[in-house]
Amino acid sequence: MELTGKISLVSGSSRGIGRAIAIMLAEAGSDIIVNYVSNESAALEVVEQVKKHRRRAIAIQGDVSDRKQVGLMVDQAQKELGPIQILVNNAGITRDRSFLKLSPEQWHEVLITHLDGAFNLTGRLLPGMIESRWGRIINITSIVGQIGNFGQSNYAVAKGGLMAFTKTLAREVAMKGVTVNAVSPGYIETDMTAVVPENVIDIVKQFTPMGRLGKPEEVAIAVRFLADPRASFITGTIINVNGGMYM
Repeated sequence: MELTGKISLVSGSSRGIGRAIAIMLAEAGSDIIVNYVSNESAALEVVEQVKKHRRRAIAIQGDVSDRKQVGLMVDQAQKELGPIQILVNNAGITRDRSFLKLSPEQWHEVLITHLDGAFNLTGRLLPGMIESRWGRIINITSIVGQIGNFGQSNYAVAKGGLMAFTKTLAREVAMKGVTVNAVSPGYIETDMTAVVPENVIDIVKQFTPMGRLGKPEEVAIAVRFLADPRASFITGTIINVNGGMYM
């Protein structure tokens, strides 16, 4: 129970990778704030899963791209559970279109969710981490930000930006007891990949040396590792969880 006494906020944790991260951090002893935008029932189900590990948990609705909502969410969370020491910037969306068909709204919606979301949450929580001289910020990026992908210029830019943010912030706070790292998943079995045509998934598997999609728990274990107090000399790092698709 290496995270006993720690409190974690996982954005976008009502389903998929975020859900797996929240539950795995709870297994490691952390209390959990489950953040969601619209699916309250799914978020409450994650809360129940966390409580099975005898950890405290609450679900709080909030759009991370909205700075005011983030402030209210964090205030409520810290009032109920206490200071947040672990932040996982996981919330994300896709609005896939080839570039020439991409509307300004689709471009900006993806960027503000990923980048403004990370900016808002990190900016709100980082001062407290620095004051206590301990904190973990873990950004969930994507292989798409490393190699690009047809029809995902907005998503690739957002995830690539998170990687740059990770490395820059890591340098700025390295002497303050806070580590900043990222986990970059490849193609994982989630709601996002569930709607991808089977022939496309077959191509993805062909380009993945392990010949399969990953599981959310395989991403979550990397987050748990980076959150561990013993991972204190690791910062500015991107851990690839992609079955060898990008090395």
